[in-house]
Amino acid sequence: MATAENDRLIATNADGVPWRRWGPYLSDRQWGTVREDTSPGGDAWDSFPHDHARSRAYAWGEDGLLGISDDTQRLCFSLAVWNEADPIIKERLFGLTNSEGNHGEDVKEYYFYQDSTPTHSYMRGLYKYPQAAYPYDDLLRTNAGRDKQAPEYELVDTGIFSEHRYFDVEVVYAKAGPDDVVITITATNRGPDPAVLHLLPTVWLRNTWGGDPEAPRPRLSADAHARRIAVDCPELGDYLLAWEDDVDVLVTENETNWARIAGGTNATAYVKDGINDAVVSGRSDSVNPDPTGTKIALRRRDVIDAGSSVTMRLRLSNAMPQAPLGEDTDRLVKKRRAEADDFYASITPPSVSADAALVMRQALAGMLWSKQFYCYDLDRWLSERDVHPLRDEAGLDHRNARWFHMVCGDIISMPDCWEYPWFAAWDLAFHTMTLAMVDTAFARDQLQLLLGERYLHPSGQIPAYEWNFSDVNPPVHALATLFSHVEAAGDGSGDDHDFLADMFGKLVLNFTWWVNRKDVNGANAFEGGFLGLDNIAVFDRSAAQLPTGGRLEQADGTAWMALYCQTMLELSLELVATDTLYEGMALKFLEHFLYISAAMERGDGMWDDQDGFFYDQLRRPDGSGERLRVRSMVGLIPLCAVTIVPAEAFGLLTDRLDEFMGRHPDLLGQLSDPTLPGVADRRLLTLLNEDRLRSVLGYLLDEDEFLSPHGIRALSRYHLDHPFSLDVEGQTFGVGYLPGESDSGMFGGNSNWRGPVWMPVNFMVVRALLQYYLYYGDEFTVEMPTGSGNHRTLFEVAHEIADRLVSIFIPDEDGRRAVFGGVELFQTDEHWRDNLLFYEYFHGDNGAGIGASHQTGWTGLVAKLIQLFGTLDAAEVLAGRTTHPSTALFRRDVS
Repeated sequence: MATAENDRLIATNADGVPWRRWGPYLSDRQWGTVREDTSPGGDAWDSFPHDHARSRAYAWGEDGLLGISDDTQRLCFSLAVWNEADPIIKERLFGLTNSEGNHGEDVKEYYFYQDSTPTHSYMRGLYKYPQAAYPYDDLLRTNAGRDKQAPEYELVDTGIFSEHRYFDVEVVYAKAGPDDVVITITATNRGPDPAVLHLLPTVWLRNTWGGDPEAPRPRLSADAHARRIAVDCPELGDYLLAWEDDVDVLVTENETNWARIAGGTNATAYVKDGINDAVVSGRSDSVNPDPTGTKIALRRRDVIDAGSSVTMRLRLSNAMPQAPLGEDTDRLVKKRRAEADDFYASITPPSVSADAALVMRQALAGMLWSKQFYCYDLDRWLSERDVHPLRDEAGLDHRNARWFHMVCGDIISMPDCWEYPWFAAWDLAFHTMTLAMVDTAFARDQLQLLLGERYLHPSGQIPAYEWNFSDVNPPVHALATLFSHVEAAGDGSGDDHDFLADMFGKLVLNFTWWVNRKDVNGANAFEGGFLGLDNIAVFDRSAAQLPTGGRLEQADGTAWMALYCQTMLELSLELVATDTLYEGMALKFLEHFLYISAAMERGDGMWDDQDGFFYDQLRRPDGSGERLRVRSMVGLIPLCAVTIVPAEAFGLLTDRLDEFMGRHPDLLGQLSDPTLPGVADRRLLTLLNEDRLRSVLGYLLDEDEFLSPHGIRALSRYHLDHPFSLDVEGQTFGVGYLPGESDSGMFGGNSNWRGPVWMPVNFMVVRALLQYYLYYGDEFTVEMPTGSGNHRTLFEVAHEIADRLVSIFIPDEDGRRAVFGGVELFQTDEHWRDNLLFYEYFHGDNGAGIGASHQTGWTGLVAKLIQLFGTLDAAEVLAGRTTHPSTALFRRDVS
C-alpha cells in the first residue's frame, strides 16, 4: 500500500530529494576506536579512554547521546543531561573497555532505539537516567574483581534504579522537510519524589580545521533574545537552531583541553569540556561570554514532580525565517508518527500478532538508528603516524598499512554504535538483508560501497573491520546481492541489470582473491581464519602458525565457498535474461562448485562416516590429516551451502554440464546428483546427498545437541559432558559447551560464542531448510525433535526454528521475555518491559541476551523471519507460484 513514507523514499531515490541528509549518523562511541588511536603500540582503548572523551577533540568523527548529524557530519546535535549528583554531565554513554570487563567491552547504560522510518522523517529514542550519582567507580571495581566464570556486573545490579529513582528522557525527531527537523525532548520523573534535572541539548561543529591553519573555520552564533543559533558552515550551508523557552546559552569551542589531558597549554581559553565545567563546577570563566563558538549547549533547569514530565522543543532548519514552534511542532510530530504507523503496517503481514509486530518494528528501528557517519582516510592516518608503506617499508607491519588506498567518508550501517562503532564486512552483508525490507536503495548502496574502489583492496579482498582490515569474514556478499535483487523485484523498481552486472564484476574479483589466497594448495579446500566463529574452534584459526604446524582445511570456509559458487551461478542466470554472455560464467561457477564439493569428499576429508558430520581437517606438516571432532556450527555451514535452480534455468546448462560430467564421471562421489529433477522439475545443488542430509539434520534437531528452545546453538550441548581436547607437545587445547559467556579469552573482548544462539547462522539454516523443501517437498520428513517420533516436513522444521528464534523476544504465557533473562525490572516494570534490546547472541539454554546489547545489525534479521513466515505459504512455494522459487526466503509481498 502507498504511504507518505514510501512517497519520500521514491522522491529520494528517483528525484534526488535529500530526505536522508539528516539522520542518526552520530556514533554512540568515538573514543576507544582505531581511528582515534595515537598510541605507538596500537592500544586504542587506553590511547583514548572515556575519561578523555569530554575533553579531547576527535580527529575523525563525533559521538553523542541519541543524536543526529548531517550525512557528512559537519553539524551535530545531541542530548545531554545532568542530575546535580554526577561528577560530569551525561553527554555520551559510558561502558567498560576490553581490558576492564570480565567478558570484554560492554556499555553500562540503558537506552533504546524505539522507532524510525527509513528516511528518518520520524525517529524516537529513550534514555534512562538515574537520579543518584552514576556509579562509575563501582562498575569498574566490581567487574575488575570478577573472573570469566562470573556474569557481568550491570548498571541495574548496582541498585541505582531502586524505587524508580530515574528519569525517562525521550527524544523525538520529526522532519517538516529534508532540511527542517523538529526536535522534542521530554523528561519524566519515574521516582517517588521531586527531582532536579538539567536538560542540555547541544549543537556543535565537527573539528575539521584541527592541524590545518588554512582550513575554513565554521561558526555558531547564538542570539539568546531571539532564541536562535545561526550556523555558518560553508560546506553545509546556513542553518538555524531555534528553541521556545528561556535557557542559559553556554558557548565554547570544540577544541582539546590539553591542560587537563596532558598538562599542556591550550590554544584557547574555551575548550571542549568548558560546558561541563560551567554546569558541574559553576565555572563561568570556562564558557565564552561572546556568543560565538563551535559548541553550544542550551541549559534548562527543572524541578520535576514525581510522575510529571517537562518538554523542550527545538527546530533545526535551513528555512529563513525560522518556522514557529509550539502547537505546530506537536501537530507535525503527531502527523509523522501516524505516517510511521502507516508505513510499518504496510510491511507487516496482517497475520502477525501485536507482540511480533512490536518486535519487528523495534528491530528495524534499531537497524535504522545504527547508521553512522564513518570517516577514515588510511593514507592520511598512516602518514600522520609516519608508517605509510610507500614512504617507509617497515610500515607494512603496522595495523592496516596494506590498506592505504581506503578513503572512507560515508553513512554505513554499524553492528552496534557503541560496542562495534565500525563497519564489519559480513555483518554489513546481513544488515542489508534486513534493511532491504524498508529501503532497498540504501541496502544496495551499502553493498556497492563495500565492493567499490575506495574499499575493496586491489587484490580483491573485502576489508573486514578496522581492528584488522586484512582479517577474513565469510563471503556472504553475493548472497546479500541476490537478496537485494529479489527485494527490488518485489517493490516494483523494475530492471536492475546494471546493478547486478556491477556487483557481479566486483564479486568475481573477490572470488578470485579467495581462490588465490585461501586455497594454498589449489585443492579447493579452503582456509580463511576465524571466519566469524571465534571461540567455538579448538585454537585460533587466524594464527599465522598453528600450534601443530601445518594448516587447517576448514569445513565452514570450504562450505562458504561452495555457497559463493552457488550464488554466483544464480546471479549469472539472472543476468543471462538480459545478456547471454553470462551463460559461460554460470557454467564456470557450477563447475567450480562441483570441484569444491569433491574436495570436501576427497581422501580423509571433512566428512566423517562414523559420526555422520563435517569437521575441520587438521593437515600436519608431513601431510597426514586429523579431523577435529568438534560438533559446532563449523559442521553445520555445509548444510547451508544449498540452492535450487529452476528447470528452465538449468536447461541452459544441460548440454555443457553433461559434457563436463562425462569427462569427470567420478566427481560426484557421494554428493547429490545435480541433474536429478525434484519437485516441479527443480535441480538441487548441495554438499549433502539424502543420507548425509538426514544425518546432519539428526544432530541439528536433537535437543541434546544443537536444538535449543530458542534456536540452533553454535556448539553442540554434547560437549557439556564430552569436551573435546587435543594434546600438542604437552599443551592441551580444548572446547567445551558453554551456553552463555565464554571462559576463554582466545580472541579477547566479546569472543564468547561457545554455545549461545547466534542469529545470522540460524538465519542461514532456515534459508537452507526452505531450499531443501523446494526440492524434496512434503514426502521428505524428519523427526523434530530428534527421537520424538514427531515427523515434520522441512518447511515445518524451518518454521519451527524461526518461531523459536522469535520467541526470544515475545512474552511467554507468564508475560516474560526470554531476552531479559532474570532481570525483574525488565520483565515486570511497565516502563521497561516493552523496550527491547537486540543482543549479539543469546543463551543456549534459556535465550537470555548476551554480549553487545544493541547488535540490531544482524539480530535484526528476526524482523525478516517475522515478515517471512507471516506471508509464506508452503503449498504456494512448493507449487512454484513465486517469481524466484530458489529464493523463496526473500519474498516481500505482505498482502
